[in-house]
Amino acid sequence: MNHPLTLAEANAILHAALADARSRNMPPVAVVVLDAAGHPVALQREDGASMLRADIALGKAWAAAGMGAAGSVLHGRAQGNPAFFNALAATGQGKFIPQAGSVPVLRDGIVIGAVGASGGKGEDDEAICAAGAAAAGLATA
Repeated sequence: MNHPLTLAEANAILHAALADARSRNMPPVAVVVLDAAGHPVALQREDGASMLRADIALGKAWAAAGMGAAGSVLHGRAQGNPAFFNALAATGQGKFIPQAGSVPVLRDGIVIGAVGASGGKGEDDEAICAAGAAAAGLATA
């Protein structure tokens, strides 16, 4: 039986991702942790992060949760199949953002949620997401 992402795990992911962002001296970021159904479980936007950061982080996480792949992987796939990824964005009513900066979160090989970040370079956003999941003892894809 697979256990869903807990609030405690989501908060651990979020806090570790923010700590990793500070250790990298990134600009202010927003981090969003979603459950497997794409619902927000934890969200924080650092002081100084622009108003769009939380929405962008949510869209990146939503894409990762829905497709079971990291944002950087989805971005690469979108380059080769733009019509399909445009359809996904439309279907997701604007929540689907296939850009670097998110990872799906797995337990026993099953997607139980995703984490997305926005504020830095895409690769740095994605790295802090992965660091957050690892700190919580969870795998990523």
